[in-house]
Amino acid sequence: MRILHTSDWHLGRSFHRESLLAGQAAFVDHLVETVRAERVGVVAVSGDVYDRALPPVDAVALLDEALARLRSAGARVVLISGNHDSALRLRFGSALFEASGVHVRTSPDQAWEPVLVDGVAFYGIPYLEPELVRAGWELPDRSHTAALSHAMTRIRADAARHRASVVLSHCFVTGGQASDSERDISVGGVAHVPLPVFDGVDYVALGHLHGRQRMSETVRYSGSPLAYSFSEAGHVKGSWLVTLDPRTSTGAEFVPAPVPRPVARLRGELDDLLMFPKYTDFEDHWLHITLTDAVRPKSAMDRLRARFPHTLALAFDPVGATPAAQPVRVSGRPEAEVALDFVREVRGEPAAPEEEDLLRQAIEASRVKETMA
Repeated sequence: MRILHTSDWHLGRSFHRESLLAGQAAFVDHLVETVRAERVGVVAVSGDVYDRALPPVDAVALLDEALARLRSAGARVVLISGNHDSALRLRFGSALFEASGVHVRTSPDQAWEPVLVDGVAFYGIPYLEPELVRAGWELPDRSHTAALSHAMTRIRADAARHRASVVLSHCFVTGGQASDSERDISVGGVAHVPLPVFDGVDYVALGHLHGRQRMSETVRYSGSPLAYSFSEAGHVKGSWLVTLDPRTSTGAEFVPAPVPRPVARLRGELDDLLMFPKYTDFEDHWLHITLTDAVRPKSAMDRLRARFPHTLALAFDPVGATPAAQPVRVSGRPEAEVALDFVREVRGEPAAPEEEDLLRQAIEASRVKETMA
């Protein structure tokens, strides 16, 4: 059997206010093409299907289209909820979907009820908030390890009856490398789960961390299909194509996904970034740029976007900058003087005369509005 392991679609997410829906739709196209070309039997989606509990309507429409197309391409779909999803909303229609070959698992007590496909048992463990299952499962503490250990004990007992077993789980396995775009799941208990918790099954398809990772030969993160933070610059995004053969061993190869627009970080002085040919390849990237000029350049973002139109974030780290010798006095001074001191502090030079006039006008207008309120 061939399984396509994917996760963390985060449908409806934006990147520094830039819509990612077109890129996510291109990823769905890629998944469908892979299912057909590789004769994939099951697509395993390991949580965080949506980016938030109440997804926008176009994200819901894209998921609807994705599930229909994956089934038409010949694959069954097993899907679990992640910590970004609303388990209740994602569960809507799941009883009807079941008959059509789309198996949605969002209830903790379904975790050890397998989806059987050609003798292989697929167990979907949705994101488990320890506090919500602690009483019912009689857990010894409020940790993710306790919750997942309980689920895996029940799963191993059932898996012994089947030819092979695959587990989907949305969690943070100890040793995994996080990025800036995952939501912290430590509230409600200790977040990390030791790898041995997942012993005893043929393959574990993990979700939550956004970089592809091999925790062991049979326990892997697929990562997100697109970069969702600048910390993911350099990541290769895609899915694991898993070949499951209980008679030999489980193998997996990574299938890279299309990159609608690469992300990168650049650092340097403004004039160098605008003039040097070595930055030409970055002109179509989404960029986070850190300027190192000793004096903060004026209109930096506008000037950068003339060459790099997709610059989304700008930071300043002036080379050789020294901290102020003493704090600036604020109390008892005119607002304009305090504001002009702030400009001088952050820029390293005084405001230009026209900027000073504009600032004073803004302060005066604000004072008049306050008086009339």
